[in-house]
This record gives sequence, C-alpha cells and structure tokens, in this order.
Amino acid sequence: MSALFSRLTQRGVTLRNRIVVSPMCQYSCTDGFATDWHLVHLGARAVGGAAVVMTEATAVEARGRISPHDLGLWQDAHIEPLARVTRFVRTHGAVAGVQLAHAGRKASTARPWEGGAPVPVAFGGWLPVAPSSIRFAEIHPVPLELDAAGISEVVQGFIGAANRALEAGFELVEVHAAHGYLLHQFLSPLSNRRSDRYGGSFENRARLLVEVVDGIRSLWPERLPLWVRVSATDWAESDGWDLPQTIELARMLKGRGVDLLDCSSGGTLGQTRIPWAPGYQVPFAEAVRRETGLATGAVGMITQPDQAERIVAQGRADVVLLGRALLRDPYWPLHAARVLGASADWPPQYLRAKE
Repeated sequence: MSALFSRLTQRGVTLRNRIVVSPMCQYSCTDGFATDWHLVHLGARAVGGAAVVMTEATAVEARGRISPHDLGLWQDAHIEPLARVTRFVRTHGAVAGVQLAHAGRKASTARPWEGGAPVPVAFGGWLPVAPSSIRFAEIHPVPLELDAAGISEVVQGFIGAANRALEAGFELVEVHAAHGYLLHQFLSPLSNRRSDRYGGSFENRARLLVEVVDGIRSLWPERLPLWVRVSATDWAESDGWDLPQTIELARMLKGRGVDLLDCSSGGTLGQTRIPWAPGYQVPFAEAVRRETGLATGAVGMITQPDQAERIVAQGRADVVLLGRALLRDPYWPLHAARVLGASADWPPQYLRAKE
C-alpha cells in the first residue's frame, strides 16, 4: 500500500492522494483576470492525477501583485473566470485550491523572462508597501510604510478575496506568508522594524498574519480546510526568522483553525547561502509536524516517486507539493503510481495509454 497514494481527509474534504500542485506564478494575466492559459495549465494537472490543484499567488489587491501580469481576486469580476477553472478541476477528481497573497515590497516587478526588475510608475508600475521603509534590494524602490489604515485594508483585502474564492468554487485556501512577501515581511525582524503593535516582539510581528487567518476562518466554511505557507527560515546568519519561531507560529495557528503548514524557506534577503539539495526543506516540515502535531506539507526539489513516497511513509510530512516536476510532466502522479505499484485515477479518455 503506497503512503503517497493514500487518501487524506481534512475537515469535509478528502484528497485522493498526497500530491499537491505547488503554487507557481504564470505571469499571464491582464488586470488580474484568469485566462484560457490557466484553464489548460491547472486543468491538465487535475487530469494528471494530483490531489490538490493550487493556483499561483493570487493578489488580494492590485498593489499586492508581484508583477502587472499576476492573477487576482480583488474584484467580483475576477470570480467567473476562476469558477470556470474550479469546475473543470473538480470534474476531474481534484480539489481546487487558491493561494491568496500580497507581495508587499517585492511588488511591481517585470516578469522573470523580461528580466524581473522593478517596473517604474511611468511604465505601469506602482509604489510597493511594506511593514517598514526598507527596500528589498538596491534596485528596488523604498516602499511606503503601511499605517494602521493601510494594514486594515490589507486584512480586508484577504478577507474579501477569500469570500470571492468561495464564490468561485474553491474548496481549499492557502494564505501566502512566505518567500519575502508582505505577511512574511511582517514576521521577519529583517524587514519589520516597527515600534507599534505590529513590530518588535514575536507576538506583534505575527499579529497581521493572525488577523488575516482569523478573518478568513470566520467566513471560510467549517467544512473546508485552511492552509498557510511559511518560510521556515530566512537563511540569515543572525536576527532573521527561523525554525524555532516557525514552530511557535505553527502552535499559534493550529489553535486558530489552520489545518496544514506548507513549509518552504527563504525570500526575505536578496543574497543568501541556501544548501540546495533534493528535499532540502523537508526537515522543516518534519520538525513542525513532530513538535506541534499540525499537519505539514513538504516542498522543494521533490522530483522522484520513491523520494515522495518516503517523505509521507516516514511521517516527515502529510503531503508533498511539487512545482517544477509538475511543470515538466503534468501526469507525474499517474507515472508515479505505476512506479510505486499504486492505483491512480486515469481519465477514461487516456486509458488506452495506461498499459
């Protein structure tokens, strides 16, 4: 019996296996609207056998986009194009998930294949916001420090986007608090130098994320799961966000209705030494799960079926999130099932190719 292909039930939602499509930006929108690209891209991964098909980072307000081409849910008009995607995903046996995000000081940049540099206001960009007026890197502008009203707007942005996600038919929402984006910027002492109730102590730095989680959980149906993605460490030599703080945060979030912590890392600093290797972030998911009892997701250089099987079978994480592996092969789950001797839901249209 394959652990990777065992079912997992969270609240009223059952995953057909433990394979999740990691949120991966496509930079293919105009004004935040999903397109045929999203239907084909996300739909193919549902047909390919993944249990959860997660959207890319989906901006909760226009200024929260990483680039002008990001997906969004800050207005009601965004709902129907995404509902088209969720209907297809559900029809093919997968759970439709949405990652809600705000880029903060890392917003208003060009697409990676266009260089990724900040986009000036004169060329369609905007001034990013942040917990403190500290730029991400020398080429980035100094962001506008959010005041109390601005922070409230961010919280309401997440809540409004979650409500629209529900209307669009999503069954799982993930809050993006990783990779140096706004919620992570508040968590990390390296980017948060505030002296008010949102800065300084651990509890203060976690306050914005807690307010977002509480706001979403208050409207997100009890039967549907809520996940949070974090960077378990800044990979900083000192004074950064780290694993002990992540474990403490996990305890806090578990008590507020979060069902799984998706454990990634990095993103706060432009230049860091990261020990890249297959499964290099799995120990973070393992530690959080062991110390808190909260379900976790492992992500990062997970590419082989046997590798993913061991992670779940050994109790190091409850799910694995695959990124580049699923970009290379949308049918990775179907092929992995064959390698592991497990059963998988082949679409009837493709059964002639199963053997």
